[in-house]
Amino acid sequence: MTDLSKLRLGTAPDSWGVWFASDPHQVTWDVYLDEIAAVGYVHTELGPQGFMPQDPSRLKDELAKRGLSVCGGTVFAGLHEGAAALQKAKDAFGREAKLLAALGAEYLVHLPEQYTDMHTGEATQEADIDPEQWKNLVTGTDELARYLFESYGVKLVFHPHVDTHVDTQQRIERFLEDTDPDLVNLCLDTGHIAYCEGDNLSLVQRFPERITYVHLKSVDPAVRARAVAEKLPLSEAVKLGVMCEPPYGEPDMPPLIEALGQLDRDIFCVIEQDLYPVEPHIPLPIGARTAGYYTGCGLGPVRRWPY
Repeated sequence: MTDLSKLRLGTAPDSWGVWFASDPHQVTWDVYLDEIAAVGYVHTELGPQGFMPQDPSRLKDELAKRGLSVCGGTVFAGLHEGAAALQKAKDAFGREAKLLAALGAEYLVHLPEQYTDMHTGEATQEADIDPEQWKNLVTGTDELARYLFESYGVKLVFHPHVDTHVDTQQRIERFLEDTDPDLVNLCLDTGHIAYCEGDNLSLVQRFPERITYVHLKSVDPAVRARAVAEKLPLSEAVKLGVMCEPPYGEPDMPPLIEALGQLDRDIFCVIEQDLYPVEPHIPLPIGARTAGYYTGCGLGPVRRWPY
């Protein structure tokens, strides 16, 4: 039985072109909150750590006056690098988890560290890791997840990502097999998986208990083919428009949404269309059309103005 009522639609600062805590090419946090409220979104992620106000009382007030709630946060970590990286992650993720807990949110998305620079696209480390580094990654993720849940009641969800060491279908499946299912689950980012020619539907069907959070994202196959052929980093592919509006890209969303509905659990489905860098007037109409598309697919809530 498919029950789409348990799939809760949200959006993220990424969909407004926000990749960094502060950057002159980005809208400010207040403009972002104003515009997503005007579109009709109810749930949002916090975006890059430090983008939103970090004082929980102030942020609660800013969200409340716009009728918004927070569904999760995102932090990068390079846990394959070992003990020092794990301690650094505990500090950074701990700060984010404390803020999330104060806001009543329970999910923290673990983004693995990219091996390309997010600004320039230049390689910053090797694309492959050795067995010891893989062990660091999986055991470190387990330990980080345990720490966050025991300390803050926040659940870690791991986000496969282009230009990282967990990108392809094979690597994602290995990661799920090697990590503790009681601690670590998946943020199914449909776009990053499709970019690496993975099968989102297969992951949902093979690992149903591990799919607890979703990023909805579409990939333009023609732009992806060019990026792969020219060996472009993700940052360059995004500038070419590799992440596009639904229903023009991959994966095919209706059957995937139906499969998620069959999981019969509450799942945040957060729209996340990479747009950095982008002119400030562009995201709002894209966000409105995208909300309309997913509302047509049966997801919600999306409010009518005024909020």
